[in-house]
Amino acid sequence: MRLPDFLSEADGEVRLAGHRIGLVHVVKAYNDGHSAEMIAAEFPTLPLAMVHKVIAFYLDNQADVDSYVAVHDREMAALERQSRPAGSTPTVAELRRRLESIRRAGPA
Repeated sequence: MRLPDFLSEADGEVRLAGHRIGLVHVVKAYNDGHSAEMIAAEFPTLPLAMVHKVIAFYLDNQADVDSYVAVHDREMAALERQSRPAGSTPTVAELRRRLESIRRAGPA
């Protein structure tokens, strides 16, 4: 995907030039139904004009950007799985069992 001058790539992530805000963040907000004005309000350092440019870029390159977002989401999910080894975080069911056990034991 060829990036316009208002987008840059660093460390494999496409960001808005001059910002640490990723293309993914704006695209996801837009796809969640947020207007350009709502997105600009969510990211106060972004000028509304830049939000409009990013949305226009997304609409002109939707297939490529959607593919990029999907890869990004898979990579983030993999990193999250690596940071939480299986069994290290109790499940809700396990927490409920522990709480019930404490309640049954009565006052200490």
